[in-house]
Order: sequence, then structure tokens, then C-alpha cells
Amino acid sequence: METTLLTSVEVARFVAQGFLRLDAAVPEELNAEAIGVLSAGIPPVPYGTPLPLAFPEGSFARRLVEVPRVAGALRSLVGPDPTVDHHAVHVREPQGGSAQPLHGDAIIDTRADAFDVQLMYFPHEVSPAMGGTLLVPGSHLRRTNESDTGRYQNLRGQIRLTCPAGTVLLLHHGIWHGGRRNDSDERRYMFKIRFNPTVRQVRLWDTADLDDPAVPGELSTRFPWYEPATGRLEIYNRVAMWRAMTGFDGFDVDHWATRVSNRPRRIA
Repeated sequence: METTLLTSVEVARFVAQGFLRLDAAVPEELNAEAIGVLSAGIPPVPYGTPLPLAFPEGSFARRLVEVPRVAGALRSLVGPDPTVDHHAVHVREPQGGSAQPLHGDAIIDTRADAFDVQLMYFPHEVSPAMGGTLLVPGSHLRRTNESDTGRYQNLRGQIRLTCPAGTVLLLHHGIWHGGRRNDSDERRYMFKIRFNPTVRQVRLWDTADLDDPAVPGELSTRFPWYEPATGRLEIYNRVAMWRAMTGFDGFDVDHWATRVSNRPRRIA
């Protein structure tokens, strides 16, 4: 299977935003099959099941994660041979349900040098009336307890997902998100898989553009909901994550990490 790995600029964008969006990545024939498969349900697996055991060869889920664009992005972020933490089919009935509170999944996970990736697959077009998933870009490195953010109704710069059929989102496990209610006359489907890495997440992508000036540009991105002062902490956290993912302890953006780690040993 031939896959295309992510570039350094794309991975830096993931580090800054907390998600990667692959529009219409899944071919139409799989999307056409998906509704029946998801309606019937996909059997659960124990936490941490190796991917080949979780999704046998030829199964719908296995073919989904082997779609070249999806497989390349997953390998770039979690590496080869990830395990499946868990998976779930989420269905919203027509004119049904209330909006899910804004939350982060398993936010007890405070790893700074590793992360899980959650795949969200949308087999059909998601229109504005269908609601979709709400994301808060750049929220994944701000540590909160799981539902502390549930009291927030709207944040400036949030994204309410609308997308074409076959779109896949890859999320950092800590991003703030919530399913919106479905105000349409159609059922809304979403299939989620959480992947755990089994290798160090260091330079797993195509690093040919590692020195591209666009990399620090991506890592410097600010979002409208950030406070002027503490928004800087998000950039500092990204620098720490990028250092871990590249193995380059000297990387910095605007001297933030260098400044706070400066502990001279020379005696005057």
C-alpha cells in the first residue's frame, strides 16, 4: 500500500491547531458501504488491541484506515503498528438530541512528549443543519478536567464542522470539542477510533521541509479565543511538543522556551 506522509508544515499545523482535516479522503464506494456497516455496529475490542486484531483484514474499518491519505497521516502522527484504544459509532437522529457540552476526552492524560490520535470519519455530507462536531482550534494543550469547559457555550474562532462525504478528522486527544444537535431530517453518522502509539513519536513524517520558515509560522498561530497574555503559553507548549517530536532541543519561537530554560552554570 502506497501512502503519502505528512510534511513538516502539516504536522506543525496539527501541533498548533490540535487537528488535521482530510476532506473527501475516503472513496465513494466505501462511503456507500459505511451506513449499513455503522448501522449494524462494529464489535468492541479490549483497550490497547493491536490494529490488525481490532480490525481484521478486509473488514470495513481496516479498509477505512488503509485509505492512502488516511494511512499516511496516521503513520505520520502515531507511527507504525498503533493499538486501538477504543472505537465507537455515534448516531444523531433527525431533529434529535441536544448539543453535547464542550469537553476534552480523557483529559487526565497530561503527556507532553506523546499523544493519542482520535480519528473521526463522516461517511456522508454534513450540512450546517446536521450540526456535526464543534472544535476549538488550539485548545488541546490547555489542561483542564474533562468537562470543566462544559459551561462555555461559544468561543470565538470555534469551528462547527460542515464537510463533504468521506471526510476524516484526526484530533489530538486533548482538543476541546462537542457533538452538535441534529436539526436536519436526516440521520447523522460518525465513526470514531482512538489510536495509541507504540513507538516514540519522533520524526515520523516526511522531514524534507523541516527547516521551512513556514514551520515556526504555523507554530506561532494565535486563535481569537486566546487571552492576550496567557495565549503566549500555548506557543510555549507547542515549542515543547515540537522539540519532543523532532528531537531538536534547540528549536524555539521568539525565544520563549530559551528564555525560561536559561540556567547558566558559569560562575562570574
